[in-house]
Amino acid sequence: MRYVRHREVIRRLEAEGALSVEQLCAAAAVSPATMRRDLDALASEGLIDRVRGGAVIRRAVDADTARPFAQVVTADADDKAAVARRAASLVDDGDVVLLDIGTTTMMLARQLCGRPITVITASLAVLDVLRDDPTVDLIILGGHVRRTYHSLVGALTEGALRDVRANIAFLGASGVRPDGTVLDTTAVEVPVKRSLLRSADRAVLLADRHKFPGAGVLRVCGIGDLGGVVTNAGADRATLDTARDAGVEVWTA
Repeated sequence: MRYVRHREVIRRLEAEGALSVEQLCAAAAVSPATMRRDLDALASEGLIDRVRGGAVIRRAVDADTARPFAQVVTADADDKAAVARRAASLVDDGDVVLLDIGTTTMMLARQLCGRPITVITASLAVLDVLRDDPTVDLIILGGHVRRTYHSLVGALTEGALRDVRANIAFLGASGVRPDGTVLDTTAVEVPVKRSLLRSADRAVLLADRHKFPGAGVLRVCGIGDLGGVVTNAGADRATLDTARDAGVEVWTA
């Protein structure tokens, strides 16, 4: 019931922008104390912002206004490259590997060149890296082309992910909160990331040290939903301890 209430609160706030506790109580038929707890929980996940007497929806970045791939790839490039090198050591020959959209997964693809593995991805940047590699069996998921970020997104991408099974998936994110909530900022990418998580035996988050803790708008998953995290030395210790406490293995590059 709590999950259903939370989903309804988000739906109403997306439609109205802002609502009072009283308005939300009337819609959900719960007490003000219960609704305040629900709003606090949603705010802690980065989905809404609490304001005096109510809440407002926290807007995700629109796909058309997000920073282009060429700009993102240059940010913290050395840290991302180190994470990619460490992540490559987690892949065994013969593995089926799912690579998420993003700049760090593109760098990981470079590290996987020449390996006898299967790579499945919705990243056109990964395609560019591996397209001429005769050793890697490369599978591209369908979907709507998001040109600015060299990626495929949408219902076709999510549907294709339901039909595949990988040994390991490498996931990107915009940040991890101190409580272990994994966040992203672009609305069209989050459903793809969630589908990717469900399509692998083990999911590993690739996030450079600047993302611990990090910011974001939309919840992708909890840290406990992951099998591992690869980051850099110097990442926030308390946030990494939250991951370890959840049983998640942490590798530092």
